[in-house]
Amino acid sequence: MASPRLLLPRFYVLSTSSSLPLLHLIPPCYTAPMNSSSSSLKKLPSGKLPVKIMAIDLDDTLLREDLTISPYTIQTLQRAAAAGIYVTLCSGRTDNAILPFVRQLEVAGLEQGRFIIAQNGAVIYDLHLRREILYRTVEPEVLLVANEIAAECGLFPEVYNPTTIFTAQDNKWTQVDVGLTGLHMEVVQDFPRLLRQGHPKMVIPGEPEVLLKLQDELRKKIGSRCVIFISKPYFLEIMPYNCGKGEALQWLCQRMAIPNDHAMSFGDSMNDESMIRLAGLSVAMVNGLESIKNMARFVTEYSNNEDGLARFIEDYVL
Repeated sequence: MASPRLLLPRFYVLSTSSSLPLLHLIPPCYTAPMNSSSSSLKKLPSGKLPVKIMAIDLDDTLLREDLTISPYTIQTLQRAAAAGIYVTLCSGRTDNAILPFVRQLEVAGLEQGRFIIAQNGAVIYDLHLRREILYRTVEPEVLLVANEIAAECGLFPEVYNPTTIFTAQDNKWTQVDVGLTGLHMEVVQDFPRLLRQGHPKMVIPGEPEVLLKLQDELRKKIGSRCVIFISKPYFLEIMPYNCGKGEALQWLCQRMAIPNDHAMSFGDSMNDESMIRLAGLSVAMVNGLESIKNMARFVTEYSNNEDGLARFIEDYVL
């Protein structure tokens, strides 16, 4: 077995800069809906928005159903970067699994395209420095408990390094993950030993109805020590405590002195919840979960298959 990458301490930040906490402000261009509990009402800006950074989810947001990006969306994001707006892809994938989409956008050579947020906010990678500038891991004890409970349900958790999915046994659900991410898969005989190193996240794949019950049990046992959510119906994820895409976006904004009311996020699902909740200019995809659309300040008029993200940027940012 190839040795997994050496992992860093649970909270590892390569930065000496400091700044005041970010304020969660309502942007001046926000038009409040008459009834914010109903996502059937349009939630659109009344004018152009003052955006300095965009955190963009991949699946069901930037990507179409076939996992491609349309030429129109690529051109729109290139225009945004050329206008001085940071275009930051933000995904549950590892940094290596995000890079193919970064290359399609062709913005990585610009200052505005240098950052990616990986593993649902546990990692921020600087493409110019070619290293992580933020790296957080789940406590090993939490991973071990989750692994034991999952095993009792006949499930096989996964952890990652940038190129590989590690699991105790090959199974159809891990193959789904391999297909989505393009990463290699490696079976580890002594999986608990690997877990003791700590990892940015654990994914437990399985049947949706089984994962819903498992989520409840895990939250009772270890919910005070980590973040637990279902990102896709067949993926349950465990993240470091107080960690998510939104927290990573706020950390990056603080590092670059970007006010939160100039930070835009695009997402559709529960792994996007924290950046929809925390970003000053949060945008939910119209094809997203109702809870995410209700939480967001804005909702796109078109789905991910209809260039919804690019159309929103064209109409309300550029």
